[in-house]
This record gives sequence, C-alpha cells and structure tokens, in this order.
Amino acid sequence: MRLDARRRQGGNAIIEFALAAGLLLPVMLGTFQFGYTFYTYNLLQSAVAHGSRYAAYRTYRSLAGQTDIGKFRTAVQNMTVFGTPSPGANAVPVVRGLSTSNIQVNFTLSSTQIPTAVTVRVQNFTINGIFGRYTFTGYPTCTMPYLGRYAPEESEP
Repeated sequence: MRLDARRRQGGNAIIEFALAAGLLLPVMLGTFQFGYTFYTYNLLQSAVAHGSRYAAYRTYRSLAGQTDIGKFRTAVQNMTVFGTPSPGANAVPVVRGLSTSNIQVNFTLSSTQIPTAVTVRVQNFTINGIFGRYTFTGYPTCTMPYLGRYAPEESEP
C-alpha cells in the first residue's frame, strides 16, 4: 500500500510542475524582453549623447553652402551610429539594426543664424522582441549647447 501512495504523489508533482511552469515561463520571458529593450534603449541613449557632444564642438560653416551643413549632419550621424565620424566599409553600428537614416540632427539658430544648440535624436528605430516590436520615434534625444567654432565663410576640406 505504501508503494501505491508514492506513485500517486509522483503524479501530483508532475501536475504541479506543469501548472507552475505555465505561469513562470511567461514571467521569465517578459522579464527578458523588458531587460533587452531597456539595455538597447540605454545603448541608444549613450550613442545619442556621444553624437550630440561631438556636434556641439564641431565647426559650423553655414555660408559656404548646404553641402557643408550636410557634411556636418553626416559626420554627426556617423558618430552616433558607428562611434566615429568617418567609418570604414566594415563598420558595425553600436546598436544592431541602427543606421544613419534613424538619426536626426537639428540646429537651434539665433536670429543672426548662429547656432546656439544642437539636438540629436533617434527616429523610427524598431526593436524586434519576443512578444512584439517596439518603435522609438523621437527618443532618446539629447540637446547640447553649441560650443564649437562658428566659421561661416570657410568651406570644409
């Protein structure tokens, strides 16, 4: 009779495990998803901060033409995405899936068209997760006062 009682208890343990696993597995996967998304957001925030700091000290050349402003924006986008203003052909982004098209660079100009601040932000970047996709639009963002050299008459080499 003792042997039969043990077999019945063994069956109970399997049922308890199945019920507990049915609750714990989604909780563990949700925790992983939240952690991964938070980790990726922190990487994006760090990249945006580095890009805006780089932009705040770079020389701004406005009267030389729109190509110089375009070069400025491209260099800031590259700094944000790759960690260098002029990446090589095999450069790897600091966050997987991030590209320069996801980075927006805006200048705050005074009434005399002199830059006073620069804002770098992430636009339309999607993280593919276990339970869904999360799209960051407009954040993370970082605004820094412009402390670089204003040289409107120069052209970039």
